[in-house]
Amino acid sequence: MPLTQEQKKQFKSIGHHLKPVLIVADNGLTEGVLGELDRALNDHELIKVQLRLTEREDRQAAIVALCENGRAELVQSIGKVALLYRKNPKPNRNLSNVIRYQG
Repeated sequence: MPLTQEQKKQFKSIGHHLKPVLIVADNGLTEGVLGELDRALNDHELIKVQLRLTEREDRQAAIVALCENGRAELVQSIGKVALLYRKNPKPNRNLSNVIRYQG
């Protein structure tokens, strides 16, 4: 289900304070990167990803692949940083960025 504009606005304000938890470098989307993506989305729901790829097209393709493989929604993409969200049906109150930064 796509995010509403209100949800995106809220997630962008939360994401502004986050540090990248996943870095995609020249090796691209390896099995380890995709495993860490899944773990991070399960734990945090909302994560910031840094893409250390030089070409804009490569970054856009990597973001699309991350969203597809992680079953996540793209909240925002600025330069070499993307903000991804995937709802966890049973979020951990201590780890979920959405719960911790609400209110």
